[in-house]
Amino acid sequence: MSDDTVLLCYCTCPDAASAQMLADALVGESLAACVNQLTGVVSTYRWQGAVTTDSEILLLIKTTAARFEALKTRLLQLHPYELPELIAVPVERGHTAYLDWVRASGRLG
Repeated sequence: MSDDTVLLCYCTCPDAASAQMLADALVGESLAACVNQLTGVVSTYRWQGAVTTDSEILLLIKTTAARFEALKTRLLQLHPYELPELIAVPVERGHTAYLDWVRASGRLG
C-alpha cells in the first residue's frame, strides 16, 4: 500500500461530545480530511466476559496511509474507551477528484 492510498477508518464513540471532540481534533490537526458522525448505531459485543449492548456514534474517518499512524496515536490519546475501535480499509475506487482532495487535505495543516 502506498502512502497516498486513501483509507476509510471506522471508530465508535459513546456519545456526541466525544465524537465531536475527536472529529474536531482529527480534522483540525490535518490527520483526517473529513469525519462523518452516524448516530443511532447499536453495538452488541462481548467485553470482560459479558455480552453488552450500547448506543454509539460511528465515525467514518477519511485519511491516507501516510497519516494513519499519527491519526491512530492521536485517537488513542483522546478516546474515552479503554479499547477504542479503529479499523482502516483501503479505498480501491472512488470519485477521483474527491480522493485527490482527501490526499491534498493533509498538506494543508
